[in-house]
Formats: sequence, structure tokens, C-alpha cells
Amino acid sequence: MKKLIGALVIILFYSACKSNKTPSALPILGNREPVTKTVDGKTITDTVYSTIPDFKFVNQYADTITGKSLDGKIYVADFFFTTCPSICPVMHRNMLKVYNEFKTDDNFRIISHTIDPKYDTVPVLKKYADKLGISGNTWWLLHGTKDETYQIAKNYLVSVQEKNPQGEYIHDGYFILVDKQKRIRGTYDGTDPAQVTKLIADIKVLKAEPDQVGAK
Repeated sequence: MKKLIGALVIILFYSACKSNKTPSALPILGNREPVTKTVDGKTITDTVYSTIPDFKFVNQYADTITGKSLDGKIYVADFFFTTCPSICPVMHRNMLKVYNEFKTDDNFRIISHTIDPKYDTVPVLKKYADKLGISGNTWWLLHGTKDETYQIAKNYLVSVQEKNPQGEYIHDGYFILVDKQKRIRGTYDGTDPAQVTKLIADIKVLKAEPDQVGAK
């Protein structure tokens, strides 16, 4: 009986260690489709994953930011508005942890899309950035048309609405992790400190993946 109990303890300990092990690679999220092609006379089937399409917005410095501005970068995206009275302040206090962790890494960016472009003009976004204490190019607050912003939110698998019946803007509070190939690699509740800690850990995992290390 003692030997059996000892064996069970070892198995449970091993299982716990295995479940807590840091993953060597993150999943790829979003739509995917098989593509058949011929290579060296052999027919193979490859998987093509959906990617974030090109875009054109303006940041808090009035600089034009496009998809090419993020080439060779791992980045985190979210959606907000500066007058948000509920989840946005919590989200961006948590995002500051991500910013402070990676602000010296030129291969990393954060982009925050305002969903209220009428009020959140470039000067308003700059004032908001200053209040957060962010500077430089690690974290961009992006302004674009309503249609462009709401359309790209769908590509990030995020729901945003102009106004609910009470006259308020509503949106998901997710942080979206995107790799250098513009593929979504994770979604995290931006209001949950534990999820933000996981995001930071997953960014480090993603940075170490072979196809990210060599990607330009």
C-alpha cells in the first residue's frame, strides 16, 4: 500500500510539473484554410492562416502608421476611447505593465485604436498618452475613421459598437497578441492582472519561436 501511495504521489507531482511547464510555442488563432500545391513534383497541403490586413491610421504624434510600420514587430493591440468611464482606465493601467516590460525592445509595439475618433483627435490622444506617462514609439494611440477602425476590429476578433441604447460606446476589453507574420497568437482579458501577467510571459515565448527570431 505504501509503495502504491508513493507511486501516486510521484505521478501527481509529475503531472503538476508538466501542466505548469511553459509552452514552447503559442497557438495560431483565427480562420485557416488548406492550400494544396506542388513542390519538387510532390503534392502537399499547407495551412494558410488569416492575418491582419494593411491599414493606415495616425498616432498621437500625428505620424502616419500603416501595417508596414509593424513589419518585423511583435505587437499587442486593443480598442478604447479616452472618455471611457469603466474598463479602459483599468485596461491601460494593466497595459502599462506590458509597456514597461518591453519599452526598450525596438522589435515590439503596442497599438491602441480609439473607437471614438470624433472626440479623440490627435491632440486629445497626445494628452492621454502624456497622462499615462508613455513616450517614444513603443506604444501608439491610433486615430482613424470610424468605419476603418470598426472594420479592423473584426480582423482582431474584437467586438466594438458605436453606442448602446444608453448612448455609451461599448467594446471588448481584450489585448490581442500578434506575431511578425500578422497572425493572432493570443487574446487576454485586459482588465484581469493575471491575464496580463500571462500575456507578458507569452510575449517572451513568442519572441523565442524560431520563425519569429529570424523574421523581418
